Amino acid sequence: MKKIAVMTSGGDAPGMNAAVRAVVRTGLHNGYQVYGIYDGYEGLTNGDIRLLGRGDVGGIINRGGTILGSARFPEFKEKSVREKAIEQLKKIGIEGIVVIGGDGTYRGAQALTEMGINCIGLPGTIDNDISSTDYTIGFYTALQTIVDSIDKLRVTSMSHKRCSVVEVMGRHCGDLALYSGISAGSEYIITPETGFHKQLVLDKIKESHNVGRRHAIVVVTEHLLNVSEFSQEIEEFTKYETRATVLGHIQRGGDPVAFDRVLATEMGEYAVDLLKNGKGGRAVGLKGMDLVDYDINFALSKKREIPKKRYGLVGRLS
Repeated sequence: MKKIAVMTSGGDAPGMNAAVRAVVRTGLHNGYQVYGIYDGYEGLTNGDIRLLGRGDVGGIINRGGTILGSARFPEFKEKSVREKAIEQLKKIGIEGIVVIGGDGTYRGAQALTEMGINCIGLPGTIDNDISSTDYTIGFYTALQTIVDSIDKLRVTSMSHKRCSVVEVMGRHCGDLALYSGISAGSEYIITPETGFHKQLVLDKIKESHNVGRRHAIVVVTEHLLNVSEFSQEIEEFTKYETRATVLGHIQRGGDPVAFDRVLATEMGEYAVDLLKNGKGGRAVGLKGMDLVDYDINFALSKKREIPKKRYGLVGRLS
């Protein structure tokens, strides 16, 4: 193997640049030519591939987003589209790719591996929804952004005796809501893992109002309910003046925190080592303090472990 590539795909996540930097510089250290694939699988299919040097990834470890760009490209599911992408790689002589993204990115990487291009997946997503790793690249930065936002909402909520309902990202995983709810001292969290029991939440908030607490915080994972409508119901039932806040894509932004920079850097080096040893179709993860790798199909099918004791913290301490 003489030529490898790196790409980012799907939603951007803080720390992706740190991973790109690690892949490029580790590859160069091992004597490879390293290419950047721009705008994910769409750019790969269109041949937007450029040779990278050490200087091209200088000064990016502290920057959010991805210098390679990203795009959602559902057409990549079609075999004819993937065959076009393979031809683009063969023109240059690229034999292995490190792909950074979420579960959709992993599926594309597995498909390319089955077609003869070794791919290694790095978990780059703020949602922390990849079960083969304890933490994904970008999760802790997004979490800090959410906690900072809720801390600010708490100040104004206390001033006006309000309840704040805060919607956070996470898609099908409640980790952002869980960890931010604990960190911000919320009275209630609503996630895919807990389900939505409306009357229980309403009763809990009304109890808070009846004992004279000046504010209440409810953290909700996206797509579970309409937070504006629910806020109106809370106000009518509990007599708390209630406001809904949807944090939206601000959660993807910002410079990566130190944890994400270190995690991404170590994973990037680990991925190049896997390619060097002829491995493909592997997903890199963090388990405890150790980096591990699994078959991508296993990583995609592995059942998530729900931290039940951690969920109970909110109820026990609120």
